[in-house]
Amino acid sequence: MRFDLTDMRLFLTVVEYGSITQGARAMHLALASASERIAGMEAALGTPLLDRNRRGVTTTAAGAALVHHAREILGKVEQMRGELRTYATGLKGRIRLLSNTAALGGFLPAQLCRFLTTHPDLSIDIEERTSVGIVRALADRRGDLGIVADTTDLGSLQTHVVALDHLVVMTSRSNPLASLPSVTFADVLGQPIVGMADSALESYLGERASRLGGQFNFRVQLRNVSDVAMHVEAGIGVSILSEAPARTVTRDVAILPLAEVWGARRLILCARDFSALSPHADLLARQLMELSI
Repeated sequence: MRFDLTDMRLFLTVVEYGSITQGARAMHLALASASERIAGMEAALGTPLLDRNRRGVTTTAAGAALVHHAREILGKVEQMRGELRTYATGLKGRIRLLSNTAALGGFLPAQLCRFLTTHPDLSIDIEERTSVGIVRALADRRGDLGIVADTTDLGSLQTHVVALDHLVVMTSRSNPLASLPSVTFADVLGQPIVGMADSALESYLGERASRLGGQFNFRVQLRNVSDVAMHVEAGIGVSILSEAPARTVTRDVAILPLAEVWGARRLILCARDFSALSPHADLLARQLMELSI
């Protein structure tokens, strides 16, 4: 049985996305090559690793066992690379930070600049993900720290509030809502919606809508704020977004406060166990905790 690191990374990526096609795309591999690699792993083990169906793939019992061991092996490899990188670059440590869009578009860049200036021997690998994806990654030990919205189920993670995130309504200039000083959630429910795909915020807003006996009329769901703004500007629908990333768009749209008390969310710093962080990750966590509200 001979697996290389690419095989294991591919397998974990396929499992994470629940799709061989999406896993191959994320790994920048051709679908045929990815399928061949996974088939080769199954042939070497003599047992299926994935159950395939029309909705994607899930792990078999053997596949779940491989996930556990592959994560441990790749984690050790990354630790080794980090230690060896010290000799080549002088860096003494790397921190794996996962962040949602709201934090990256708001308070986080200034905090990272301050931290990296203060600690020139440290480096940060930062990845933008949805809050749900961050919680899952931290639980699976695929990150040191994460910043998520409090609308997310945080499971068994340890948490610390570090910032507030205000929700706003983005609409085209021609929409009658654009002339209002603020917009109620009930006003938005009467509008077609341009949403963010795979967003914990959209799930949270959907729950709020159901409490009012309504539901969102999604015309389209997109993966980044720039694309959302393009569709809103064209009059396709309105959107509810975090204020910080919404303010970065260059489109000619109206951005209005959401007139609801719950429109002020909390941003949460989280980890599997703050007391078990590496010394350099602990330094970053302590600086971010200084922002406690």
